[in-house]
Amino acid sequence: MTGALLPARNLRAASVCLAVAALILVIAVLGMTVGAVTLSVGQVLEGIAGGKSAFIVMQYRAPRVIVSVLAGASLGIAGTFLQGALRNPLASPDVVGITKWAGLGAFLAGLFTPPAWAVWAIPAGVVAGAVAGALALLAVGRAFGGGIAALALVGVALGMLAQALMQYVMVLFPTRADQSMVWLAGSVYGSTMSDVSALSLWLAACLPLVLVATVRLDAGGFGDDTLVSLGLSPGLLRGGLILVSVLLCAGSVAAVGSMGFLGLLAPHAARLLVGPRARHMVPASALIGALTLSAADLIGRLVALPNEIPAGIVAAVIGGPYLIFLLVKEAGRHD
Repeated sequence: MTGALLPARNLRAASVCLAVAALILVIAVLGMTVGAVTLSVGQVLEGIAGGKSAFIVMQYRAPRVIVSVLAGASLGIAGTFLQGALRNPLASPDVVGITKWAGLGAFLAGLFTPPAWAVWAIPAGVVAGAVAGALALLAVGRAFGGGIAALALVGVALGMLAQALMQYVMVLFPTRADQSMVWLAGSVYGSTMSDVSALSLWLAACLPLVLVATVRLDAGGFGDDTLVSLGLSPGLLRGGLILVSVLLCAGSVAAVGSMGFLGLLAPHAARLLVGPRARHMVPASALIGALTLSAADLIGRLVALPNEIPAGIVAAVIGGPYLIFLLVKEAGRHD
């Protein structure tokens, strides 16, 4: 019976991933039609092939779409690993404050280092901020028992603290407020091919770690005693999953700012569509995260023409009610 179910599950997962990938392609093409100069789908396809609209499509609109896909996929996988590591369905980089701390690190690095150092200082600040947020979450959450509600509340509090610190720095340095708003809201506006290259290289460097973490992810659902009996170190396993999650989150925040709720929505949707197996969930979470961020960016541009709403705000409008639903669901389960 189990052997018969495996091919069916594999087929279902493959079908879901192909369907989501097709939707991403549709959203990407539609996203490249919107801008100061409206293009038809035919003109976009012609521009991709090197036609008259090639400069607008390839230099301005394609980078924005590609960064949306890469950053969304990265945040989707990061949320999957973080939920597996903490055995917490409410865990995600934004809910537990990691993205806010990464954004704070980026802003402080850009503020207190010379402009010539920004190429390496801001990514370093993002990583430092994300690591600091993760360590603070684990330390404070453990002090409160490490339960689902405790980690969620501690993460929200830490995220609010990081946002408050950033707003305080904005008051002290008002001339840099515009830059900080990008990190607070999350946006793919102004993405360039340099951003695409940098994020692609970062994710390529993380790929071996992602593959190893995917193989170990299913084991993260076991208790510590079971892991020890299997010859695995619980601390090393969960610490490794958190590390990969933080690295993926850092790359995304460096590219698009503090994007909310994608790391929460994507794993839950993937689990619902393809099941809990890691080899199905990780690619599905990546694709759903990419689709969500691409769609949020497109919606943000369409509803406020000729202006635009940052994609992070659109994602928060969708993800906020969903987080409340999950909190109520968890509270009812424990009652």
